[in-house]
Amino acid sequence: MDHLVFEVGTALLLVALAAIISGKLKFSIIPFLIVIGMLVGPHAPTIGVIDLRFIHSEDIISFLGRIGVLFLLFYLGLEFSMKKLIKSGKSIVTGGTIYIAINFTIGVLFGWVAGFDFKEILIVAGIISISSSAIVAKVLVDLKRTGNNETELILGIIMFEDIFLAVYLSIVSGLVLGDNTTLLGSLTSILIALGYMLLFFVIARKAAPLLNKLLNISSDEIFIIVIFASLFFIAGFSETIHVAEAIGALLLGLVFSETEHSDRIEKMVVPFRDFFGAIFFFSFGLSIDPFELGGALWLTLGAVALTIIGNFVAGMIAGRQANLSHKASVNIGLTIVSRGEFSIIVANIGIAGGLAPILTSFSALYVLILAILGPIMTKESKHIYTLLNKIFKWSAPKVNKQSEKGL
Repeated sequence: MDHLVFEVGTALLLVALAAIISGKLKFSIIPFLIVIGMLVGPHAPTIGVIDLRFIHSEDIISFLGRIGVLFLLFYLGLEFSMKKLIKSGKSIVTGGTIYIAINFTIGVLFGWVAGFDFKEILIVAGIISISSSAIVAKVLVDLKRTGNNETELILGIIMFEDIFLAVYLSIVSGLVLGDNTTLLGSLTSILIALGYMLLFFVIARKAAPLLNKLLNISSDEIFIIVIFASLFFIAGFSETIHVAEAIGALLLGLVFSETEHSDRIEKMVVPFRDFFGAIFFFSFGLSIDPFELGGALWLTLGAVALTIIGNFVAGMIAGRQANLSHKASVNIGLTIVSRGEFSIIVANIGIAGGLAPILTSFSALYVLILAILGPIMTKESKHIYTLLNKIFKWSAPKVNKQSEKGL
């Protein structure tokens, strides 16, 4: 037990080091956490009593990272108005469909041109199609863009992706791993995910007065216990019905955002969001072995270039369809380009199914590059827009100027 605590303490010390470095450079902490995590892990040396392989603590660090994702998405939900999100329903469905259609098509074509077989093409398409909700949430919070109009559409696309992912995983796992997958089963997955989300929308609209009474707790200690118990229960229950636990946390945050206690919850959640969120990105880095990345370098660079282009095009089309400005549309495309936990999940299915070994190094390097480039491009979106505007000469936006806040 002492050795386990020491390992976790060492990991937290490395996280703190990454935070200090990023703070000094005034840059997003995400790339530093991922890189430092990648430099240690199972392949790292042991220096005296300091074991940088984190063998004994791997599971607990991973679990703490999962908690970080929950807090990131829960906080993001708290920042939104359910009424505005529902009002944007048509734009969300349209934007989500556009986003998935463009990126999935790119993934299929890329896999086919690269010479993969049918099952491997499906895995590659899945890896390329799904953005990282954890990284997107962290970037939005760090750049103080949660109040932007376009962020509602970004949030909607994330939720749309989750519905797609739930269905896609059920189909692909059946084909690759040999499980029985039927059309009825796929339709059931879709209906469950949609019904579950709809239930939270109804609760947010109709049950706010009841929740206000239930959460009218004077003791901060009891209040935070109730909130966190609700968060972990809903997240866990969501996973049992094949809705991502992170989406469950997001939906609960949306419900609580409609109550009069939302500000109080936000203030209490922020320290946990930052602490556990940092552990998530560090643990993500731990899962990447740098010695296995070289074999898929050129293949990965091609996929990265196509993904950036595809996300930009999807963001522009989705944003303009929702009557957002060109700046806001550029912001959408750049924000959702990050890839992370969901891409790794899809890749692991292919690995478990004994498909091409190169999928391991391809997925790891692909996710690593976009997990680093995504936050950088989002932060520099103003300069990217200025450069593109010189080329395309977009007209000055006449509406939704608030959506450009933070660019």
